Amino acid sequence: MKKILYLMRHGQTLFNVRRKIQGACDSPLTELGIQQAGIASAYFTDIDLDHAYSSTAERACDTLEIVTNELMPYQRLKGLKEMHFGTFEGESEDLNPKDKSTFFVQYGGESGDQVKERMVRTCTEIMEQDDHQTVLAVSHAGACIHFLRAWQDPHKVIKDGITNCCVFKYEYDPEAKTFALLEVERHGF
Repeated sequence: MKKILYLMRHGQTLFNVRRKIQGACDSPLTELGIQQAGIASAYFTDIDLDHAYSSTAERACDTLEIVTNELMPYQRLKGLKEMHFGTFEGESEDLNPKDKSTFFVQYGGESGDQVKERMVRTCTEIMEQDDHQTVLAVSHAGACIHFLRAWQDPHKVIKDGITNCCVFKYEYDPEAKTFALLEVERHGF
């Protein structure tokens, strides 16, 4: 029987507004980020989630708590964290290279493939649990892109934007251990 994973990006943060690189470092949700999470919660109104997970970053946990109206217990997982950008954490996004695939490794960060492998391992472990049929996991833009990259070319999705509180709906096939993207909900942001 196939299962559903809703992989979601957190709401807007102070570092998003200030155009700062945030991966392993954290910054709080802005008022707009809180509003975005509230709007995104409507998407889940008629969805019977049986489990919820969040990156250990406060911005992801806060987003999940708003989306679920703090009515659902959840587990924090380091495997859902954003890509680590090494010494570039907290610096201006203007310093980002065009090709980020391996650039940050030399500065103590992760490669895109490392993030992809971590996200695939984490999401597969989540969905392999017997009582996990419909799951919400709140993560980050880069982590979501690298996860998508494991299953399809992400360029069209990226072109259309990975907005704050964007939700990727995946179908998980336990026999093949694969994920297929069904839809992307951007809530008009």
